[in-house]
Amino acid sequence: MIGNAVFRHYFTGDTTLSALESLTDHVRQTAMLDSVQSLLYWDERTYLPALGGDFRADQITTLSSMLHQRRTDPRVGEWLSELSDDAQVADPHSDVGTLLRQVRREYEKQTKLPQRLVEEVARYSVTGQQAWVEARKSDDFSKLAPFLEKLLSLKREQADALGYPETRYDALLDEYEPNARTRTVRETLERLRQDLVPLVQTIQDANRSAPIDHLKGHFPTAAQSKFGRSTATSIGFDFQRGRLDVTEHPFCTELGPNDCRILTNYDESFFPSALFSTLHEAGHGMYEQGLRTDQYGLPAGQYVSLGIHESQSRLWENQVGRSHAFWEHFYPTTQQVFKSAFGNLSIDDFYFAINDVRPSLIRIEADEATYNLHIIIRFEIEQELINDELQVADLPGAWASKYQEYLGITPPNDADGVLQDIHWSGGDFGYFPTYSLGNLYAAQFFEAADDALAGVDSLMRRGEFQPLLEWLRENVHVHGQCYSPDELIERATHKPLSHEPLMRHLRAKLEPLYLQ
Repeated sequence: MIGNAVFRHYFTGDTTLSALESLTDHVRQTAMLDSVQSLLYWDERTYLPALGGDFRADQITTLSSMLHQRRTDPRVGEWLSELSDDAQVADPHSDVGTLLRQVRREYEKQTKLPQRLVEEVARYSVTGQQAWVEARKSDDFSKLAPFLEKLLSLKREQADALGYPETRYDALLDEYEPNARTRTVRETLERLRQDLVPLVQTIQDANRSAPIDHLKGHFPTAAQSKFGRSTATSIGFDFQRGRLDVTEHPFCTELGPNDCRILTNYDESFFPSALFSTLHEAGHGMYEQGLRTDQYGLPAGQYVSLGIHESQSRLWENQVGRSHAFWEHFYPTTQQVFKSAFGNLSIDDFYFAINDVRPSLIRIEADEATYNLHIIIRFEIEQELINDELQVADLPGAWASKYQEYLGITPPNDADGVLQDIHWSGGDFGYFPTYSLGNLYAAQFFEAADDALAGVDSLMRRGEFQPLLEWLRENVHVHGQCYSPDELIERATHKPLSHEPLMRHLRAKLEPLYLQ
């Protein structure tokens, strides 16, 4: 997709490109190159042959170098300077105002990073993730440890080059949740923890337990895949603009305005795993599909933060997918498809089973109530790693200790412990807290949508998910980066971010199941 101004320049001979046209076309073309890199990452985690890893690392490194050169091109600084007093930027929330604000922010950050550092981070993000796959398969942390050592060294160097207001971790957190501060996130999660732990303890002390054995059995991958795809379609994921594939660790990636890839992982012995990860990734995908295609590659057409992105996945997975109303619509079909497992199981028992609350080892399979404790553990550990207060060799032990302290369980091995997540092996330090922020955003968005739509449950019982999706499109998706996460949540809900909507949601769901 050649920008309109560049098209005119090459094919009509018009050489009078304005600074705004030049900058816009430069940013669009950079985004196209970035989408090629995303395609290579997607392929790496799906179909890349076992011996293709080294060359893929070379490809990613080359593209990362090219992208960094484009983002630090001196002409970008010149265009920004020329446009600094332009009347078109008077409104910082307009498309043009957003373009200049966000490009300036990125330019100032990227120009602080040495080319060599960018290339090394890119290379080790690929080789580290490949090492993670082998380490987890063989339950051998030593296979990943050297890569973590190198990545941590590089990420510390990156943080120091970027600079930070209070702690190194601020610089890394800012990559995923712009302008967030470690101290503020810590305080937010601590308020959540203070209300969450007593609720979880009360549930653990209750005399009721969910009938989770009904979720175990034999669920053929083919049947799960067909059911998951149908469910994702029903809630609004457009398969004309996306696809569903299989990977070791579920994720979603955007490769173009009409090309969104979601990926899941199937467990034939446990029903919820693939379905809820599919709903989760479809939520991510519907956010990408809801961004403005006319602004593709520009800030107004890009997601604003990973916390907001995560809110969309968690909302469809939990507020929707684990609701009784959702299953009043879908459960008859579920019973037909998986008759041997659910044919004689009541919807109430099924609903109780999928909302089981108990400490567990695996984050992506954790219930809504304990999930954030998994995130807090990771948040605390990675700060210690970045601050050089915890050594990589001691990481498995620290992980096990935290799990015992926060959840009362100890991983039996590293594969289900410190090796369960892919993030650190790709250098994604600072990413994890956005999951909990996403839970908070999700509950607050859903509560506001429920009020605006006069009850989402009644719509879901009829299989009507479009009104909720349209509310999210109007209040979240179409704004791209025109508003900060804090501004976006206030515009949509008329309140600042709070942990209280999430606690109201959890109490309303779980107390009737466990305490009545």
